Amino acid sequence: SVGFIGMGIQNRGLQNRFMADSNVVAVAVSDCDTTRRNSARDRANKRYQNKDCKAYNDYREIINRKDIDAVCIATPDHWHAIQTVEAVNSGKDVYCEKPLTHNVHESVQVMKAVAKKKAILQTGSMQRSSREFRVACELVRNGVIGKVKSMAVNIGNAGIPCDLPTEKEEPGLDWNRWIGPGPMRGYSSVLSPRGNHGHFPNWRSYKEYGGGMVCDWGAHMIDILHWGLGVDDSGPVATIPAENPKALKGAQLVYDGNIPMMHGTGMGSSFYGSEGRVECHRGRIGLWLGDKFIAGRTGGDRNVNLSKELDKLESEFLKDAKVKLYRSNGGHIPDFLNSMRTRKKPCTHEIIGARTSIACHLLNQTYYNHTAIKWNPKKNNFAAGGDPAWLTRDYRGEFKI
Repeated sequence: SVGFIGMGIQNRGLQNRFMADSNVVAVAVSDCDTTRRNSARDRANKRYQNKDCKAYNDYREIINRKDIDAVCIATPDHWHAIQTVEAVNSGKDVYCEKPLTHNVHESVQVMKAVAKKKAILQTGSMQRSSREFRVACELVRNGVIGKVKSMAVNIGNAGIPCDLPTEKEEPGLDWNRWIGPGPMRGYSSVLSPRGNHGHFPNWRSYKEYGGGMVCDWGAHMIDILHWGLGVDDSGPVATIPAENPKALKGAQLVYDGNIPMMHGTGMGSSFYGSEGRVECHRGRIGLWLGDKFIAGRTGGDRNVNLSKELDKLESEFLKDAKVKLYRSNGGHIPDFLNSMRTRKKPCTHEIIGARTSIACHLLNQTYYNHTAIKWNPKKNNFAAGGDPAWLTRDYRGEFKI
C-alpha cells in the first residue's frame, strides 16, 4: 500500500506508474490544493473500482497511518527532507523526487534516518535507470577514454531570491501548509498554480523553495557525473567561483585527484579523458577517441537508431568489461518496489541522492557567495572557506528536521 504526498504534475505521473503494478494499491493522497487532492483520490478509486483511497490536506495523516508501506513524495524541494525523515521514522519506505534535500544539513539527516531505520529509499534521479547513461558511465569506469581529466555539466542557473508580487488567494488552498518550513510570503500562482495543470511550476527557480536549475537538473546531470567518476559515497572536495561575481555559469566543482567539473558547457553530462571523451543526455550519447567520433547519437537525427548505437558501444568496448554498473529492475519505480521486497538498496538510494544534492548545494553556495570552498566529504563540513550557516536554513514554525 502506497500513499502519495504532493499531487502536482509530477506525482500524477508517478501515481499512474505505481498503480500500473498489480501488487500496488494507492490508498491515500495528500495535497494542500483541494482540487488536486480530490482528483488524485478519484483517479485511484477509478483504478481500483472502489472508494477506499482517502484524500488529506495534511500529509501527516498519511505518515501516521500504520497500514501504509511506502510513500511517494513529489512536493516542492523545501519539503522533501522533512517529509522523508518523518516517513522513514514512522516505519515507511520512501520514493522521493529529486533533489532529495534543500541543504547539506538535510542530506546528513536523511542518510542518518534511513540507516537507523533500515528503510528503503529511492531518489527520483531516474536517469540511472536509462541505458544511455549507464553505458556512458561504464565506458568511463572501464577506462575507454583513459584517465578522466575533467568533466562538464550543461544545466541552468543557480537559485534566485523570490521577489514575486503577491496575488489574491482564492479558497481551496492551504497556503500556510504550502509554505511550510519556508519563509512566509504572499500567495503567487507562479509558485503554486491552482488545480490540475500541465506544466512544472516555477517555485524551483527560487532558492527559498527550490535551488534553481543547479538543483533541479543538477540532481540528474551531476548525479551521472558522480556515477561515471565513481564518487557516489563521497563527492567534491572543493569549489572554484566564476571569475565574474555576477556570472550565471562558469563555477566549478573539484573532485579528488584535481578533477574539475565545469558548470555551463558540454552536452549534458560530459567526461573528458586522456584518450577521448564521452558525452550523454536523454536519448543521446557520444564516444570520441582522440578527435574521432566512434559511435552514438549526439543530436536529433531520427535516422540514427539509439539502441543500435548502444549495442555497438557495448559489443565493441564493454563485452569483457570489469566494471558493470547497477541495472534497474524494469525501470526506476519497479526497481524501488523490488527493493522493498528484497530489502536490498535500489538504484539511487539515500547515499547517492543525498550526496548528489550536497554537490548541487555547494555549487549554488559558490554562486551565492562568490567564494572558493574546501570541502571534507567524509565529515560533510567545510575544510576551509565556508560559513556553517550555508549548510542549513531557518525553519519556520513547527517544521524542522
